[in-house]
This record gives sequence, C-alpha cells and structure tokens, in this order.
Amino acid sequence: MAQLVSPAARLPRSSAACLDAAAEHDPALRDPELRAAFEACRVLHAEHGKTYYLATLLLPPAKRPYVWALYGFARYADEFVDSLTDPDPDALVAWSDDFLKSLDHHEPAEPVGRAMAATMRRWDLPREHVEAFLDSMRMDITETGYATYEDLRRYVYGSAAVIGLQMLPILEPLTPDAAARAQALGEAFQLTNFVRDVGEDLDRGRVYFPAEDLDRYGLTREDLFAARAAGRTPEPVRALLAHEAERTRELYAFAEPGLSMVHPTSRDCLRTAYLLYGGILDEVEAAGYDVLGRRVRVGLPRRLAVAVPGLVRARRARAAEARWRTR
Repeated sequence: MAQLVSPAARLPRSSAACLDAAAEHDPALRDPELRAAFEACRVLHAEHGKTYYLATLLLPPAKRPYVWALYGFARYADEFVDSLTDPDPDALVAWSDDFLKSLDHHEPAEPVGRAMAATMRRWDLPREHVEAFLDSMRMDITETGYATYEDLRRYVYGSAAVIGLQMLPILEPLTPDAAARAQALGEAFQLTNFVRDVGEDLDRGRVYFPAEDLDRYGLTREDLFAARAAGRTPEPVRALLAHEAERTRELYAFAEPGLSMVHPTSRDCLRTAYLLYGGILDEVEAAGYDVLGRRVRVGLPRRLAVAVPGLVRARRARAAEARWRTR
C-alpha cells in the first residue's frame, strides 16, 4: 500500500517546488495534509512506474502532482488485486465504495483518494471515468480470461483507456480529435504490459490474451501455465506474443498523431512515454518473445537517451511559453 507521508514531514525540495507551482492555480494545494497526500502518490509513482515517472518529469512542474495522483490512485487500487504476496479483493471493494461515496458527501480520509479527488476537481475529470476504472479493477477479482478481443477491450477501457482520457485535460488538448488518440495510447500501454508481464499475470491465475487468439495458435490456458512453470517460451507461445505485439503496435500507430494535438509544453512528456513504452515491445522482440522465464526491461541507457533530449526540448517549450505570456 501507499507509503504515507506525515503532513508535518519536510517534503523533498523537488516535490515541494512542484506543489508550490500547482498551488498558484489551485490554492487547495497549500494545505499540508493535501500536500502530503500528493507526496504519497509521488512515492508510489516513482517506485512502481519508473518509465512513466521519467516521462512526467518533462511536464511543467505545476502539472506533475496531478499525474502523481492519477498514477498513485490507479496503483493503489491495482495492488489490492495484483499483489502476489498479500492480495485483498474485499478491501478493494470497501475502499472503492468509500471513495465514491466520499465524492458526494465529504473529503476522502485516505491520502491517495484525497489527492485523486483534488485532481478530479482541478481538472473537472468525469466521475464515470473513475467508476469505469474501479469496475475493471473489480473484474480482476473474478475474471481470469476473455473469450474475444472485444471482451478484453471492455476490460481495457476501464483499466487503461480512461487513464488516457483522464490525462488529457492535464496535457491540454488542442482539438477534440485528441481524445480518441489518448484513449488508444492508454490501451497500447496496457496491452504492452500484457505482453511483457504475461508470466506474472499467469502467477495470478489470469490470461489477458483472448481465447480466440490462443485457438489460432493451437494453444490452451493450460499450455501457458505449463510453459510458465517450466520457465520457457515454446514456439507457439512466441507466435502468440508476436501477434499480440503487432496488434499493440497498430494502436501506437493510431495514437501517434495525437502527440502533437496537445499543448507544446506537454508534447515531450507524451512523446517520451510513447517511445519508452513502445521500446518495451522492441526489447521483447529482441529477446525473441522469450518472456515466460524473465521480465524484459528497457535499460537505463536507452531510457536516458530518449528522456534527456526530451527534457531539453521541454524546457525550451516552457521558456517559449513564458516569453509569450509576458508579451
């Protein structure tokens, strides 16, 4: 669960600077307890979402806390059902019910929920997006497989597509067409995780590849579990993973024009996340789709090679924006 931060604790200087910048537009972020709640989300983000966190550093400081909250909320909920050591699905139901009720009656008492509620208010995020996300998290309690890709997409809409839609107001879209691209990018990130993390998902008893795709390659769920137990990836499983990766690349291709449909100060963050997550598929392919015995990662040198030039461009974009605003 989230590492709680005492309101009396001294926040890291970088965190405090981001919260101070956000507070210029959102005075609520001057409250010590709320600042501690956002910091709890940042800790979750930095610990569990290193690729995404690195991309977030390219955003203007005033926007970063809200991305921490979106990620922290998603990760906190996900951990109830995805923990390999201490899953607690009943707690997910209780926590999500309490959070939704609090939106109508009072401030959430739990820090991650409090930061999320503040983010929803600041950016006018639709409640139905949060409800769709929590519905998908609850699906993980009982659903362990999906018959068709369309069945899977109903799950992915709540687990990932709405995350892209929640991010969009923070990134400041320039055209309504950006919404479909943001939704597709969220789906692509999720499907990338399915390909990379297939072994861990099998350890949780879940198969996120549609049964119709397994049939295409002459596979059953039991074949996947047996391959995981043996720590090897047979050729039919590699062919399945290549198929799923190609489907994911099609989503990335559709999402790509959306990278220029947001405010200039948001583009390098979005492009960096796009390239780094797409790089995960590159690494899986380079490994010959041999992922059932190990977890493929994008190495730090490649992450920095993508992020550092983006950071330079992002700073230039923010400087240009500041000059324009002072004219």
